[in-house]
Amino acid sequence: MERVAVYIDGLNLYYGLRDRGWRRYYWLDLQRMSESLMRPYQRLQFVRYFTAELLPNGGADARVERQDAYLQALSSLPKVDIQYGLHIPKTITCRHCGADSLTYEEKMTDVNIAVALLEDANDDLFDTAILISADSDLTRPIEVVRQKFADNRVIVIFPPKRHSQHLSDVATRSFHIGRDLLRDNQLPDPVAKPDGYPVHKPARWR
Repeated sequence: MERVAVYIDGLNLYYGLRDRGWRRYYWLDLQRMSESLMRPYQRLQFVRYFTAELLPNGGADARVERQDAYLQALSSLPKVDIQYGLHIPKTITCRHCGADSLTYEEKMTDVNIAVALLEDANDDLFDTAILISADSDLTRPIEVVRQKFADNRVIVIFPPKRHSQHLSDVATRSFHIGRDLLRDNQLPDPVAKPDGYPVHKPARWR
């Protein structure tokens, strides 16, 4: 059996879904979706999901609560490994009024994906890697995997409204994620955690 590992750039996927207006598909079952990509001769080894926890802007923050619910739901999936980057505070100044406001910038996700991809290839954990992202910073890691591990394949799946010609050029194959794949691989509502606690899909995502 061909061993397949899946690497998902969580924020890249999220913003692609958001820009496409597909909020209803945020409650995505990453393990089942990955398994649905397998051919009869393939076996899913694991899914590595890369994200960064949102930071509250003060008081109750519905965005943080929605993300926390989704991460709890994902943590119940046996083949999904969640790996965290950081959100770093950043002050931006309005070009029109000069007022300062606080925002957060995501850091480390592309580095974490690159390191995991290279380490897993070196440890012989997959024959084919599937990368769900359109971050062109991952071009070089893909090149290295394909050069140093010539028998390994790297397939890139672009999130909605996302594309990178650089990634397409170095990948074994590339294509865009389809709506049917997202629609047909949603988590149940609620998700039962191993301790029996139910995690509900956020109302805003319904």
